[in-house]
Parts: sequence; C-alpha cells; structure tokens
Amino acid sequence: MAKNVKKSNLLTTPFGFSSTADEVAKDIDLSGKNCIVTGGASGIGLQTAKTLASVGASVVLAVRNPQKVQNVVELLRKETKNPHITASKIDLADLNSVVEFCKSWNKPLHILVNNAGIMALPQKELSKQNYELQFATNFLGHFALTMRLLYHLKEAQGARIVNVASSAHLFSPIIWDDINFAFTPYDPITAYAQSKTALISFSIAITQKWQRHGIYSNALNPGAIATNLQKHTDGLKTPENLRKTLEQGAATSVLLAASPLLENIGGKYFEDCNEAKTVLQRPNDFSGGVAKYAMTQENAMRVWRLGKKLTNY
Repeated sequence: MAKNVKKSNLLTTPFGFSSTADEVAKDIDLSGKNCIVTGGASGIGLQTAKTLASVGASVVLAVRNPQKVQNVVELLRKETKNPHITASKIDLADLNSVVEFCKSWNKPLHILVNNAGIMALPQKELSKQNYELQFATNFLGHFALTMRLLYHLKEAQGARIVNVASSAHLFSPIIWDDINFAFTPYDPITAYAQSKTALISFSIAITQKWQRHGIYSNALNPGAIATNLQKHTDGLKTPENLRKTLEQGAATSVLLAASPLLENIGGKYFEDCNEAKTVLQRPNDFSGGVAKYAMTQENAMRVWRLGKKLTNY
C-alpha cells in the first residue's frame, strides 16, 4: 500500500467499477418508498431516478424548470412502468426557492439524493443570497434542503441521504475564512472542489447528528462520466479507459440509496461501489481516494455550523 494511503477496514460490496445502476438494484423492492433526486432530469441524476423508479420508488425530480422536463417525466413513466414519477421546482442557488419546495413536501421521505451540481464556472458568480455560486448550489442549497426536510426524513423511520461529491474534492479543502473568494483569487476548480469537500463532511455530520432517528448519509464519487457538467472544462480529462457510462456512473448512488448492504451505515465515502481509501496527498494517477480533511469529525461539525449560519437555519 502506498505511503500516502491511510490503512483501515473498508466496506466492500460485490459491485465495482463496471457495475451498472440496474445491476446494483436487482432484487431490490422500493414499493411504498418516496424519493427526491435533485437534478434528476439529466446526467447521472436521470439514470439514478430511472433505476429507483424501476424498482418501485415514487420519485420526484427536483429541478429548476419542471415544465421543461415533462417529456422526461413521461418517458421515465413509460420506460419504468411506474406512474409515480413527477417533477417539482427548486433552484438550489436560491434559498427562498428551497424553502418553498420543502413547504410543499407533505409525506415521509425515505431517500434523498443530493445530486444536482454546477462545475468550474469560468468567472466568479454569486447566488441570490450573495454566496459563491458553486458553493451555494452544490452545498448550501442541499444543506438547506436536507435540514428543512428533517421532519419527513424522521417519518420514514429509516431514511437515507446520498451526497454526490466528486474526486475533484481532492483539489481543495474548504476555505473556511473565504468561501466567497473575497480575498483569495477566484479559481474555478478550487471553488468546485471546496463545495464537494463540504458535501462529504456533511454526510459525516448528518450521520453523527441524526442516526438516533434512523437517518444515515454517505457521500460518493460517481466517476468520470461525460455530461453537461463539464461544459466549462472542455470535456473530461480522465483517460478513456477510466471513464464510465451513465449507467455505471449512477451505480454508486443507487447502492447508497437503496441497497440492503448499506443499511444503518453512514458517514463514509464511496467510489466504484466500495468505500474509498483515505489519502494523505492528492494522487496524480487517477487512483482515487478521499482526502483526510474531508473525513474528520472536527471538519464535519464545522461544516454543520457553517451551513446553519449561512442558511439561517
């Protein structure tokens, strides 16, 4: 084992790099379960929603423009033979929109997949509440959504929260004193990285705070999948042999959302359907892993406090 890898007992599953979402979901029955997938109308969010619906879940696609994705909803209903698929409006970059979405939710929530995201905006942009837009969309919006749905997560009596992070978190910890790049020169990848680091730490905090309610959260790296997410980076930089299809990219999300292998397990980070090793420095060979700074209890509690402060929760 490389010197920069922290040894530990890691959770393994029968699935791996090439596994698809449908393979992971085989023999799983989610009938009667309610699920929200943010950004569920495209990319790996769409595939995640499709697979969860195909095994019986009632799925809400939380998107910015529900009217524009009605064709996607109809196609999903047809392909999965599941009529319980709808779209609902949410703009994660606007905390007021998040509040309105949560007010409209009135049933137990068994699965929350915090999947939506934006990446590597070339110029610094601010959200409606004046936070750097990647941090606001990828983390703060999902933080506010999760916190305001707590009552309904409790109602489920065994809820799971899946935070879709990225291997890009390895490029930066959270810049605690300057998340808005008011002093630090703005860098697109650093801004994206800190937002994904925050999501990983958030899963640790959720599990620590809420496992007494039967609520667990894990984070994941879906892998390198060509989607609209890379529109500002001129496409994927990962070697072709390490890239995944949409079906493979959604596999780890579905595993964490639905597999009995993850029952009552939280506070972990997964890639290729298995718990990732902790690395003490960023690898330069696409070997993956999770940065130690994303996994500490201290930073988990700090991100919890930061999220509450910035979302006025």
